[in-house]
Amino acid sequence: MNESKVRAMDQVRAILDGTYTLDFVPASSSKERGEWVASVLLRFNYRRLKRSNRGLLLSYLRRFSGFSRAHLTRLVQRWMNQLKLIRVKGAPANAFARRYTDGDLQTLAEVEHEYGRLSGPAMVVVLRRMYQFYNDERFVRLQHLSPSHLYNLRRSAAYRAHHTVYTKTRSDPKGAAIAARRAPVPEDRPGFIRIDSVHQGNFRDNRGLYHINAVDCVTQWEVVATVPTLAREHMLPVLRAMLEQFPFTILGFHSDGGTEYINYEVAAMLEKDRIAFTRSRPRRCNDNALAEAKNGVVVRRQFGHAYVPAGRAEQFNAFCTELLNPFLNFHRPCLFGTEVPDPRKPGRLRRIHRQQDVMTPLEKLNSLPDAGRFLRNGITLETLLKRARSQTDLEAAREVRQARELLMGEVAAETCPVYSDIWSFARACTA
Repeated sequence: MNESKVRAMDQVRAILDGTYTLDFVPASSSKERGEWVASVLLRFNYRRLKRSNRGLLLSYLRRFSGFSRAHLTRLVQRWMNQLKLIRVKGAPANAFARRYTDGDLQTLAEVEHEYGRLSGPAMVVVLRRMYQFYNDERFVRLQHLSPSHLYNLRRSAAYRAHHTVYTKTRSDPKGAAIAARRAPVPEDRPGFIRIDSVHQGNFRDNRGLYHINAVDCVTQWEVVATVPTLAREHMLPVLRAMLEQFPFTILGFHSDGGTEYINYEVAAMLEKDRIAFTRSRPRRCNDNALAEAKNGVVVRRQFGHAYVPAGRAEQFNAFCTELLNPFLNFHRPCLFGTEVPDPRKPGRLRRIHRQQDVMTPLEKLNSLPDAGRFLRNGITLETLLKRARSQTDLEAAREVRQARELLMGEVAAETCPVYSDIWSFARACTA
């Protein structure tokens, strides 16, 4: 049977039902098959066919052309628009335009490598600041990146091509009447700090050093220090130095029940400066939640969990004072919550995190009304802002990363020989 003589729908139906056999094989090339599809559509006057006959003819074309249903539909649509039935290569006409180039993805990967991958809202603030404050032309497009699309770019292959336990504290001595058991009440006043200790691991009988992490409740101004042990002869000088690193007057000091804080020496030091001393209440895990959260996202991300000898405490403390603390307060954005009425629970408030509330601790301090009256003598907001703008965010992040990698490399070279094998070293790193 000659296919060109198939001109009636009854013949098409008989061929599909198998009543008649048809020895017909269209050409193998896509172009010739498209021409055959056009000839059949013209032969049966497809434009004037009824709906049922159109479906019958399309089934006939699918069987003998080898095209998929979607591609055949596109071909028929082009024929209806009087266009040639050729294979259209490249992106479709209605495809989304690409906004961010490979260079933008490389720049984004570089920034996240230096910062250690912040949350989406915090990272987009860094990108915006790099262009608006420091006029870095590499961020001209990235300054408009949204947090949601940032996560999309992180999953892309181009980005990946360019591109890381809280310690159990000791309870206070029985019957010790030191510090009031209550949560601090800052009332939007900077100077109420929460403090906690982070242990840097042990290896056999060797105890590692400790990091002391203090965070202001209102501005999230953070000061990290390092001590070889939690003994009072080591803690008191470091605590005094930490309090002096805050630019504002300290009004409150809140800790958990660890004896490194709950003792008469620390209480006397705070009383001398008229600083309110409070500690966490039993079964109220949120009393010191801010410091615990910063332990994970800052201290552990910077120093990890592996064992670091106590003899390295002085070097780590100098690193924190000279590089890490200025970076955290001048260049690392933080999320600040805003309380709004809860529509589901009238009369109650719920906390939300808005994009405009993402800022560095210094910017948060500067946004407070009458912030200057909380500052220490000899410290002004203009001096702090000038110091922050003396270095870009990316430069500060890179300087901290390079100094940290050099310091941790020296620690690894010193501590690796004490491990009997690679497995004991791996267990120590993840303990």
